[in-house]
Amino acid sequence: MDVELRHLRAFAAVAKDRSFTAASKRLLITQPALSRTVQQLEASLGVRLLERTSRTVTLTAAGQEFLTRVAAILRDVDLAIAEARGERELCIGFSWVLPDPWAADTIAAFEAETGATAHLVRRDDLADALARGEVDVALVRHALADAEVVVLTLFEEPRYAAVSSRSPLAALGEIDWRDLGEHPVVINTASGNTRPELWPADQRPERVIECGNYDEWIALIAADRGVGATPRSATRTYAHAGVVFLPAPGAPPVPLSLAWLPRRATPLLRRFAEVALAHSGPASPPA
Repeated sequence: MDVELRHLRAFAAVAKDRSFTAASKRLLITQPALSRTVQQLEASLGVRLLERTSRTVTLTAAGQEFLTRVAAILRDVDLAIAEARGERELCIGFSWVLPDPWAADTIAAFEAETGATAHLVRRDDLADALARGEVDVALVRHALADAEVVVLTLFEEPRYAAVSSRSPLAALGEIDWRDLGEHPVVINTASGNTRPELWPADQRPERVIECGNYDEWIALIAADRGVGATPRSATRTYAHAGVVFLPAPGAPPVPLSLAWLPRRATPLLRRFAEVALAHSGPASPPA
């Protein structure tokens, strides 16, 4: 049997995820189909690449060496395909402030490696922007309604409280997450990550003030209409004279994720995901 790209992509996904379940979701195929594909590859090579148990997947020595070669091959193939198709631009959607310098470093590394240009495009409704093809991939901190969207978490940030500078809370050094929920909470329903469900059931905010974007959110807090919560990066790069940011012990972290539609995945998108993950710590890129 000839070795095909689908065999290499299947093996690379399982090897990087260390999980057939996670890899099958990433590749949008069933787990049995993925297992058969990897088994076909091992049979064709005449060597075992993965050691499997009911709970774990590990690389054999041959598998580790093979993965190094395969990863390079897949990168070269994807970039060659992108060049042949004339894909030299990648539109990256976001709703509000991005972590810095992570975002700038990631985009610079992607452009240096691929020769492509990355464009940041701000949209409040990222699911709609992906569906319309306005962006190729999105950096999101909230759940997207579209069930077809694949989401890959890059890392998590600490969540900080946001209070009006006119509020007595502003004089505190920090505010416990449970105490924050005792006040009216301003929630950005379109692109924010804070929801009443993040508090224990018996400690959820009694009053929620909804808004549609980050600018409205921070303006309402500055006007002392309520309190809010936001990732730490926002406290550093989106300051507001009327808002004070405080550590919030006990607050759940805020994930930053990549989101894309599988039917529109391109070699450049896959390469951007790999670069983003490389700058975010150990994780697995989409195969």
